[in-house]
Amino acid sequence: MRLEHVGRRHGPRGPWVLREVSLDLPAAALVRVVGTNGTGKSTLLRLLAGVDAPTEGRVTGRPARTAYVPERFPVALPFTAVDYLVHLGRVQGLGRAAARARAGEWLERFGAGEHAGTGLAELSKGTSQKVAVAQALLADPALLVLDEAWTGLDTGARAELDTAVRERLAAGATVVFVDHDPRRLEGEAAVVYGVEGGRVREARCGPGSGAGGSSVGGGGPVSAVTPAVSGAAASRPSVCIVVSGGRPLPGRLPGDPAVAPGTDGGTTVLTVDAAHSDALLGALLAASWHVHHLGTEGVRV
Repeated sequence: MRLEHVGRRHGPRGPWVLREVSLDLPAAALVRVVGTNGTGKSTLLRLLAGVDAPTEGRVTGRPARTAYVPERFPVALPFTAVDYLVHLGRVQGLGRAAARARAGEWLERFGAGEHAGTGLAELSKGTSQKVAVAQALLADPALLVLDEAWTGLDTGARAELDTAVRERLAAGATVVFVDHDPRRLEGEAAVVYGVEGGRVREARCGPGSGAGGSSVGGGGPVSAVTPAVSGAAASRPSVCIVVSGGRPLPGRLPGDPAVAPGTDGGTTVLTVDAAHSDALLGALLAASWHVHHLGTEGVRV
């Protein structure tokens, strides 16, 4: 699948959300999209899924079976949970019996089987999210696009979604996702796209490089780094980002990371609260920094 000089704006004279996006989406790969709020991550995902059409440029090679989990699920629909899933399954090409069977299976897997006959408007936010995720997995999509799909799920359902993502990858599908937790599927992404200022930058990473980290950009090896974090920050989840090159760092970075020289000459280590890691990574990519490794604080990165 390929995006060629794609741009998206809201209305004929609205501001551009994305501009000049050209990328080749890898087949049978996990792809993570990062960036600060409002930079266009959701717009990129909607373009990939075919929910939105580009204002300029073109998208080619999208698989016929593409599924999408939106950031917000439209609950005000006149369906029960299972009827909604059957309807979506039919739209995706399943027979009625197959759609009903798969709907039941996915509701059970996500712990929502008892709510199969409940109207969508009566479901809790967490159960609604389970239905939203289930509809995307019904027909074994070749491209699965997840926009904060884990948000609102309980621990068991989040783990089940992790498993479902791995199942789709094993079946040869491509999965593109945004999630605020930097540890989500950590070390498993083949590509990271950073969205900043209406542009999209790519950094490649190799799954399984280091214990719990993922290399980005294909650079050389980086030594183990454990930056000192003191006080209350030491008790919160942190992420280390090892970088080199790029334009000078601005005076203020997302999350106010601790900055220290790396043990491998020419690298810099930034340690930031996990909640700010996506925003920081997006800012670094936008400034043309080469990202060597990501990892949770205190592990080899």
